[in-house]
Amino acid sequence: MRPRILLLLLLAACIARLWLMPLPSSFWVDEMVTAFVIHYGAGHPSLAVAPQVTATIYYWLPHAAEALLGFSEIVYRVPSLLALGGALWIIGRLAARLIHPDAAWFAVFACLGLRGFNYEAADARPYAFGTLIAAAALWFLVRWLDTARWREGLLFVLFAALLWRVHLVFWPFYVIFGLYLLARLTRRETDVTLLSAGAIVGLLGLALVPVLLDALSLFRQAKSHVIVDLPKLRDLRRTLKFLLIALCGGGAFVVSRFLHWKREGPAPSFSSWVLILGWWLWHPIALFAFSKLTGNSVYVDRYLSLALPGAALAATLAAAYFIPDKQWKPLAGVVALGVFIAMGQWRQLWPPHHNSNWRAAAQTIDAWTLGGTTPVICPSPFIEAKPPVWNPEYPLPGFLYSYLPVYKISGKPYLLPFETSPEAESYAADLAQGTLAAAPRFLIYGGDRNVWRWRKWFEARPELHGWSSRLLGPFGDVEVAIFENPAIAARAN
Repeated sequence: MRPRILLLLLLAACIARLWLMPLPSSFWVDEMVTAFVIHYGAGHPSLAVAPQVTATIYYWLPHAAEALLGFSEIVYRVPSLLALGGALWIIGRLAARLIHPDAAWFAVFACLGLRGFNYEAADARPYAFGTLIAAAALWFLVRWLDTARWREGLLFVLFAALLWRVHLVFWPFYVIFGLYLLARLTRRETDVTLLSAGAIVGLLGLALVPVLLDALSLFRQAKSHVIVDLPKLRDLRRTLKFLLIALCGGGAFVVSRFLHWKREGPAPSFSSWVLILGWWLWHPIALFAFSKLTGNSVYVDRYLSLALPGAALAATLAAAYFIPDKQWKPLAGVVALGVFIAMGQWRQLWPPHHNSNWRAAAQTIDAWTLGGTTPVICPSPFIEAKPPVWNPEYPLPGFLYSYLPVYKISGKPYLLPFETSPEAESYAADLAQGTLAAAPRFLIYGGDRNVWRWRKWFEARPELHGWSSRLLGPFGDVEVAIFENPAIAARAN
């Protein structure tokens, strides 16, 4: 069998297992926000508390998919699947241009060796689309500097201008464009003139002014949307994916010594090193420094997804110094087999996209409610759910409880905020004394930590003395707790 056909079969197997099989699994909470925005509109009043949620051009993709194919988890995720497939193709072409003409397959399988990269393929959020746009912008930047044609330069401007419009946290990536352009110009590795370069940079700057103004206005309220602690150095080390680079570079070194290989041809250029190292290192370092300096942590794995192809290219670059021309495809096949075996989640026939099974949790609630009046206590999964935005009469449907319209539940929801507060505890105490004490059973439904916290709180209430409580899961990081009054429940059944 020809090496190319074998590599195509290995790629198809990896894509099927790592990208396609998670598609039917339950949405996680941010994907249900996508469904909320599409079904109720970016102008829905409840979204005013989180304006960053709608500051993206991404939503037209799942909106168009639903218009064509109807609503389902698979349909909403297909745009990300296609976007990451396109990004993978461009990354392969960049590897061939920057590292070695035969390095494309190796780089493609190195990408698939990153769990975070594969995760974005089945995620109904903007990150796979952002990876595609960033890769396309870099590709046309390289092509423009190679050919000095205005067409490539304008295509670079187009994609680079779109990138910040996909997600506001992608702002550090523009430094990578500048570093590579500067490296090519100063080392005279391009026929692009300073005047042409200035025109392209100026045009891009003008295109980004409206996004910059929006980003500055949202930065003033950034602290109220922080969802993670400030990062530590171990977090930076983890997100830089040194293991992948060590495995690829170190593995190629060991094999080359064992088989007495000698590398041929010129080494990758200095400007190639600049682009690849910048793509790998700069985005995580910039968001790490921003989080530390401002106290507003944005060091979230999905926000760092743009850097993952850079890590894969850095791994390919490390291996390139030990691989002869004729051995690129065989070694790519070895990497593909390793990825397929190591990343396949073989303990599950249908691996979940995310550790959140809201769909199964909602179905379980339906099985345990005693009609539409059974109380279901719903803590919000969003940090913005706090007084005065949150109140017991918060109107539904609303962003703070955007999971409720996606996987509908029977029973009557009673709404609690993301964190405990005097207002929340006062409302919960009133519920315990009246509505809950008079019911044969009630449930608590939401993120696991919130459910655990409120389960413990209700167990301590004197009105519920003698009631039994237990968890109905497992549903990943989603929980359902049920409280039952044995005497009333016996009569109701």
